Amino acid sequence: MLAVAAIVLAGYYLLAPRSPSETPSSAVASRPPTYVGAAACGQCHQDQLKAWTGSHHDRAMQKADGRTVVGDFNNARFVHYGIESTFYSRNGRYFVHTEGADGALTDFEIAYTFGVYPLQQYLIAFPGGRLQALSIAWDSRPKVEGGQRWFHLIPDEEIAHDDPLHWTGLYQNWNLQCAECHSTNLRKGYDAEARIYRTTFSEINVACEACHGPGSRHVTWAAQSSRRGQEPADKGLAVHLQSRWDVAWRFAEQGGPIARRDAPPDAALMNVCAACHARRSTLADGVPAGAPLEETHRLAMLVPPGYHADGQQRDEVYTWGSFLQSRMFRQGVTCMDCHEPHALKLRAEGNAVCGRCHDPAAFDTPRHHFHSASGKGTACVDCHMPAQTYMIIDARRDHGFRIPRPDVSGAIDAPNACTTCHTTRDAGWAASAMDGWYGSGWRKRPQHGLAVHAGLTQGARALPSLLELARDPAYAPVVRATAATIAQPHMRPALLPLARALLRDPDPLVRIAALGLVEPFPAAIRLEAATALLGDGVQGVRFEAARLLADIPDGQLPPAQRAIRDTVTNAYIASLKENLDWPAANVTLGNLLVRQGRLFEAFQAYRQALALDSKFVGAYVNLADLHRQEGTDIEGEKVLRRGLELLPQSAELHHALGLRLVRANDLPGALRELGEAAASAPDNPRHAYVYAIALHSAGRRQEAMAILTDADARHPYDPDILGALVSLAREQGAVGDALRYARLLLEVLPDDPGVSRLVRELER
Repeated sequence: MLAVAAIVLAGYYLLAPRSPSETPSSAVASRPPTYVGAAACGQCHQDQLKAWTGSHHDRAMQKADGRTVVGDFNNARFVHYGIESTFYSRNGRYFVHTEGADGALTDFEIAYTFGVYPLQQYLIAFPGGRLQALSIAWDSRPKVEGGQRWFHLIPDEEIAHDDPLHWTGLYQNWNLQCAECHSTNLRKGYDAEARIYRTTFSEINVACEACHGPGSRHVTWAAQSSRRGQEPADKGLAVHLQSRWDVAWRFAEQGGPIARRDAPPDAALMNVCAACHARRSTLADGVPAGAPLEETHRLAMLVPPGYHADGQQRDEVYTWGSFLQSRMFRQGVTCMDCHEPHALKLRAEGNAVCGRCHDPAAFDTPRHHFHSASGKGTACVDCHMPAQTYMIIDARRDHGFRIPRPDVSGAIDAPNACTTCHTTRDAGWAASAMDGWYGSGWRKRPQHGLAVHAGLTQGARALPSLLELARDPAYAPVVRATAATIAQPHMRPALLPLARALLRDPDPLVRIAALGLVEPFPAAIRLEAATALLGDGVQGVRFEAARLLADIPDGQLPPAQRAIRDTVTNAYIASLKENLDWPAANVTLGNLLVRQGRLFEAFQAYRQALALDSKFVGAYVNLADLHRQEGTDIEGEKVLRRGLELLPQSAELHHALGLRLVRANDLPGALRELGEAAASAPDNPRHAYVYAIALHSAGRRQEAMAILTDADARHPYDPDILGALVSLAREQGAVGDALRYARLLLEVLPDDPGVSRLVRELER
């Protein structure tokens, strides 16, 4: 389904379905394989085609007609914040009369359906090749379940017609994010200069070759009458997927309630699913089936707002990041072990699907789950795969397959399966109940939630524990990469050896995060750390290494290394340019160009981001800062004030404007803006710190102390705030307070000789 709000990306394109390619003869088998279409596959694979027909993949996107539309278009009316929309049909075509981009009520023809159950969305064609997703969707569930109705996907917010979240706006566009995973062999084809799309696909839905790759060579192989006994091992397949779901798992002859896999699973099989069932950004337009995810995409880490600190799903994260955390994944479980890949149904119903590998005698019994056999809580998924509802009505289960940890969730304010069901109880009650059932051993199982939560809330103080988690092989690579990512802003020289070790980690996610750990350091350290990874076997790692080295002067690199750096950097820039329909890609490109010293092009990139989304805060801030670097600070101030006209509550814009006014010696104006930033974003310790320093500079020392004291209560281990408190307390003659703050600072920075010296001075 098309994601909405901040998840949905943008796009504009010219829809041009490609006809299935002609099957090449064996004489041209050396040519790249081409797409042949599901009908060609079905000539031999009739059972698979039958199972796929009518599945969610088959119905991922379809032309709107009497066979595919499930919503009520019998002059049905729906009102949202005073806007009445009417759905009707005429001569076999489907229309909606609703608010358009200009704010006027207009008739729009439905071009395509998007998905089918539990909701169906509708796509409308616009000039420039765009397809826009209507924000009003049809609830396909039975009426007894609350369905058979129109509903709005952003129900509690009035969306103005000129807002990027409006259905005609940037963030409700099909081409960029949704198209890639709802059609086969999709090429986005965005033309950044013309700002139009020439998007193509070979099949409108998720068909055979979306997973198996282009099939022309396989068709050629199948057509050769003499192939028996001589066929290539891959049978001409673009990617040879091997599930072995029915034979790979066996229970040990001498006991053991959990089956074990006889051999490692097929990586390509998992990569096929991961490419679409993951929260990620795209590195390449047109992804080869079965390619490693880190080669083609950048996976989102396990941090808010996508995840709770313990890794449970929070926002719409599409399964893969959850599954990577699980012990099941690490033991070799694949998607196909539980899901039939063509009909997309479970291999068995209810607990039986789990019972294929988990002995029901040991697990599907009150002796294990301690719930009445006829009541709630007996389904494995209730405790191990709690559901979260997205898009108002779409409940999706967490694929982390975790054992409930109410002891952790209570400490980090995360949900747990026990109290989600027992809503009148708390996490402490649930933990005590589990102690009574299982003893206390369950509390000793590895769980990264406490360390990640500390990293998110305690900052630099948690750095050692984050790096320890990043190095611990007991945890999944995605967890370790997340820990390293959270640690990046707090790195200090004494811990560089730990970062260097992570650069050699076998998992690309960890290597990518480790590169971020060395980013704050001088050029010589970055050169030593990142140069070798320019030749990494995974594109995502190479791109990150090139980004870190983009600002290294050519003269500091040997010619051979410079050539490699430039080649990888150019490939990274080409990747970003394929996604210039997304504001964030323009800002990322601008940042890279700034590192390279290509400032004119960077100006263009930031301005293009704002042309796409006039409310994109990061583009305003970076554009204004680029003006500062160029000596045109007054123009940067104009940029920030334009942003504040549209976003008067933006703390980042107020903060940036305050800094600009400090540079302009307008201290009263600076205090006004910095104070607004600190008040608007109390969770940002930097805003409070800078505001307090400005107050102190204005001679308002008591106010500065009050701001810092309040910020310290919110952020008790922030080194900047603690350092400022030491200075102000010392200045006021409160040596005892200064010593207390200095000792806290030493806890945060135990290897900083300056802090140690400060404590000794205050102790005299």
